[in-house]
Amino acid sequence: MVEAAVPGLIFTAVWLPTDNLRWALIASLGVAGVALVLRLAQRSSVQYVFNAIFGIGIGWVFVQWAESSGATEDEKKLAFFLPGILISLAYTVVLGGSCLVGWPALGFMLGAVAEDPVGWHDNPQVVQLCNRLTWVMLLPGAIGVLIQGPIWLMGDRGTISADLAVTLIFALRTVLGWILRIASWSAMIWLLARNATPLEPEPDAA
Repeated sequence: MVEAAVPGLIFTAVWLPTDNLRWALIASLGVAGVALVLRLAQRSSVQYVFNAIFGIGIGWVFVQWAESSGATEDEKKLAFFLPGILISLAYTVVLGGSCLVGWPALGFMLGAVAEDPVGWHDNPQVVQLCNRLTWVMLLPGAIGVLIQGPIWLMGDRGTISADLAVTLIFALRTVLGWILRIASWSAMIWLLARNATPLEPEPDAA
C-alpha cells in the first residue's frame, strides 16, 4: 500500500511549491519505477504501483484540460485533485450500493479467494460480516468526499482562493486520509479476528 501513496505524495510535494510539472512527473515516476523494480525482484504484486501511476496519469490529464481552458497555476493544481475526489465518490456509491442490495462487495473478494464467486451468499452470517466489512472499508473514501468535495467546489467557484483549497485538500488527503485508512484497516482486522467470525455454517442443533 505504501508504494501506492508515495509517488503521488512526491508529485504533489514537488509540484505545489515549485509549479514545475515536468520535475514533479520525473520525481514521482522515478519513485514508482524503483518500487516496480523492487516488487518484480520480490515476485510480489505490482498492483499498487500501477494504481499510483494511474492516479498521477489521470491527474495530469485533468491538469492539461484545465491548462487548455486558460486556467491559472493554482486552478491547474485544483484540477489535479478533482479525479481523486470523483473516483472516491464512485467507489463509495458502488460499495454502499452493494451493501444496500444485499451483495456486499467484500463478499465477491472472499469468493474469489475461495474460488466460489457467490457461494458465500448462502451463509447469512458471512453475508452480514461482509456487509459490515464493506461499510467499514468505504468510510475513509466517503468521509474524504464529504470534506474535500465542498472545499474543491468553494475553490473552483472563488468562495475561497484556489491556492487555499489546494493546500487544505492536500493536507486532508495526506494526514486525515491516512489516519482514516489505518483506522478502517484496524477495524476490519478486528472484525475478522473476533471469535464469532463465521467461517463455516453452524451445525444444526441435535
